[in-house]
Amino acid sequence: MSTYNPCTMKIMYSWLLGMIFYNGLFISTGTVASPRPDVVNIGAILSFNTSVGKAAKLAIEAAVHDVNSSPDVLNGTKLILAMQDTKLSSGFLGIVEALRFMENDTVAIIGPQQSVIAHIISHIANELQVPLLSFAATDPTLNSLQFPYFFRTTQSDGFQMAAVADIVGYYGWRDVIAIYIDDDHGRNGVSALGDKLAEKRCKISYKAPMSPKLSREEITRTLLKVNSMDSRVFILHISATWGLDVLINAAREMNMMRSEYVWIATDWLSTVLDTESSPNSAAMDSIQGVLTLRMHIPDSEPKKKLFSRWNNILTASNYTENSRFGLNTYGMYAYDTVLLLAHSLDEFLNQGGNISFSNDTSLTEFQGGRLQFDAMSIFDGGNKLRDIILRVNITGVTGNLKFTSEGDLFHPAYEVINVIGTGIRTIGYWSNSSGLSVNFSDPDKHNANSKQQLYGVIWPGQTTKKPRGWAFSNNNGRQLRVGVPNRINYREFVSRIENSDNSYGGFCIDVFNAAKEELPYPVQYKFVPYGDGHKNPVTLDLLHMITTGALDAVVGDITITTNRTKMVDFTQPYIESGLVVVAPVWKLNSSAWAFLRPFTPMMWCATGVYFLLVGAVVWILERRTNDEFRGPPRRQFVTIIWFSFSTLFFSHRERIASTLGRFVLIIWLFVVLILNSSYTASMTSILTVEQLSSPVKGIESLVTSSEPIGFQRGSFAENYLTDELNIHKSRLVPLNSIAEYEKALRDGPSKGGVAAVVDERAYMELFLSTRCEFGIVGQEFTKMGWGFAFPRDSPLAIDMSTAILTLSENGGLQRLHDKWLTRSACSSEGTKQGVDRLQLQSFWGLFILCGSVCLLALLFYLIKMIREYTRHSGQISPQSGRLRSFLSFVKEKEDHHHEEAEGKSESKSSRSIRDQRVHSNGRVHGEIMMTP
Repeated sequence: MSTYNPCTMKIMYSWLLGMIFYNGLFISTGTVASPRPDVVNIGAILSFNTSVGKAAKLAIEAAVHDVNSSPDVLNGTKLILAMQDTKLSSGFLGIVEALRFMENDTVAIIGPQQSVIAHIISHIANELQVPLLSFAATDPTLNSLQFPYFFRTTQSDGFQMAAVADIVGYYGWRDVIAIYIDDDHGRNGVSALGDKLAEKRCKISYKAPMSPKLSREEITRTLLKVNSMDSRVFILHISATWGLDVLINAAREMNMMRSEYVWIATDWLSTVLDTESSPNSAAMDSIQGVLTLRMHIPDSEPKKKLFSRWNNILTASNYTENSRFGLNTYGMYAYDTVLLLAHSLDEFLNQGGNISFSNDTSLTEFQGGRLQFDAMSIFDGGNKLRDIILRVNITGVTGNLKFTSEGDLFHPAYEVINVIGTGIRTIGYWSNSSGLSVNFSDPDKHNANSKQQLYGVIWPGQTTKKPRGWAFSNNNGRQLRVGVPNRINYREFVSRIENSDNSYGGFCIDVFNAAKEELPYPVQYKFVPYGDGHKNPVTLDLLHMITTGALDAVVGDITITTNRTKMVDFTQPYIESGLVVVAPVWKLNSSAWAFLRPFTPMMWCATGVYFLLVGAVVWILERRTNDEFRGPPRRQFVTIIWFSFSTLFFSHRERIASTLGRFVLIIWLFVVLILNSSYTASMTSILTVEQLSSPVKGIESLVTSSEPIGFQRGSFAENYLTDELNIHKSRLVPLNSIAEYEKALRDGPSKGGVAAVVDERAYMELFLSTRCEFGIVGQEFTKMGWGFAFPRDSPLAIDMSTAILTLSENGGLQRLHDKWLTRSACSSEGTKQGVDRLQLQSFWGLFILCGSVCLLALLFYLIKMIREYTRHSGQISPQSGRLRSFLSFVKEKEDHHHEEAEGKSESKSSRSIRDQRVHSNGRVHGEIMMTP
């Protein structure tokens, strides 16, 4: 049994009062934070011997020293930094070093430097809730929701690739070749580049991945491969360790640093040049004319102070004069990463955050092993610290440090640099808000409509002329294989020159040669004929040889159609040639009846009927009130005929008295005016233009008929007639030669020939130049052209199109056309009969209007007569005599009824006056009698 000890009880009582006081204070306020720790452990993972790592190492150490020396950041709490070297991007060592940090109660890790390691360590950070702040892992996929504890405190490669794509688009290149290291950093960066190029309608024509464990032999093999490609624009997205070796090899061994080559290196090259204080002169000679990017950091006071301290930092780190290096942009971002973490930790502690760790229950099954996984613990405040980092907003050496909702820093920007001589020259800037410009502007005040612009560039080969960006593949000096159709007719377009193996002439060949001469570079080629020489080759088969690689181009009379553009790329059309209809025609000679040609027979009949109709309607409306329309039947008939046809010349003299008659006449005179004007215009055309007549009026009459139609074998006209115009294939007759054309048209359908031939205008103009008995009837019913065919996405197709436009502007195309395709006077543009003769359908609206007015006037007149007849008769006549009585009433002159009515009215008035007089006389007489 224990004894009572007053001292012990006194101590316990004091401790209890202290606890009660402390807990009461905590409960009453509710915000009392745990005491600030004296130190906070942070880690850093980077490669010390790389251009990025050695500058970042000193920058991080300087930043930790500045934070610990400043009373304004952590309020007395010190940062304890532990750094680990990953030995030149070793992913395995990066994992091991990260695990070691997790055993030492580390609240955050600065790094890793490489994107490959960042992908792996981010999974560990997610599990243990430790933030990763990387100043150099630029892989754009690290921003995904998969890694919530990863923070990129530098610019993403997504923006850098957008800048590269803008440069490619600015200079007008379409295809590029990407050379990269086949790891997470390289693959994902090139993938982002492909997306950005697609927005500019450009593409990566070839990807050249290289092993992360690169060797000089692999560099040589890769350069040999890409040098055999057509594109001459190379995007080099590689690590700084091997980047210069690739460029030096390309320059010295592969001769790929001459004119017409373009090299765009990502920011690894600017990092190397900024870090190395005195680059090797031989290395500088090998990279002349290369373009590279550098993250743009605006000038500021913190930046100037850090640069002025840099030599002192190197001296304090025992770097000799010969081993010194410069401060690159990644070093500045590493410095700011420490500041960002320090301010975030300060806010974390101010909000009552507690630096504490707990065991990860998921690792208990690994207890007892040599790796000691159970020693790793979860940072209890990691989630809170992560949220604070996302909200941080400070100003550092690199400018404003603030994260967007996507996890990127605000206002990404790059400098566009040209390597010249012994140094570099900034030729412009790129920002996410304004694109390319020669002056960097405030991203918050940019002009979205500003013109994209860069200063002049000294390209590889010491030239200021912009490279075209592509060349024909080497292929052991193989010439361009140009297919030409071996035609048996229309040799004015394509034909083999006699006594020659590979020489061709004609309009199409001359245009191709003239366009080739306009190109700014030589093109070696040879013609490859296609066809057996007995019939015209099928154009689709010839174009299909381009898709299989058997031909590099096709030159000839190749029509550009929708289906063909799905197979190959065409140049700008160098001649227009739509489908037309050719049929036998004959000249319409002048005759005594030429005045009847302006109107068709149906139009003449309709016009005559309406003249008589209008005359009859006016006669009906006027005969009861107008003496000029009365008289014996013979006289009335002559009046109707005279009045009707005199309105044709507006010479009618009969007076129109009724309102309805005047209304009908006004409408009819308007119709006559239109008919007179149309007749005069058509007659003038007939008398001044040569007229041709043909039983075929155009494609419309061919479609509705059942007669056979000829077409050129192998042309697209067959598919057009069947697919677009729904003409049955049995009606189509393939023809091979000009002689077959002529024979089929002369024989006609009755003798086994054709009613017409449908072919392209360019062919038909040559055919008709010496055959006056045929002509083009109707209008051209398609609008197409001829072009030269090349493989899909061929840069040569674009340059040839530009050359064709140049020929068109300087008159070269017209001169070649006149040389080969000049037509004789016999050739006709087509029959005019179907166009000049006026059809009834052109005037049916006027005739309907006039007829409707006549019917309406007659209806009103009938209603008026019925009302007057009813009022005149005064009683209902027997049913048998009503119609006869009404017709008699209508035939009577209206003045007679007015006289009878006036007579009755006068009789009544006379009787009334007489009665008044009698009454008045009687009264007067009475008054006289009564007078005395």
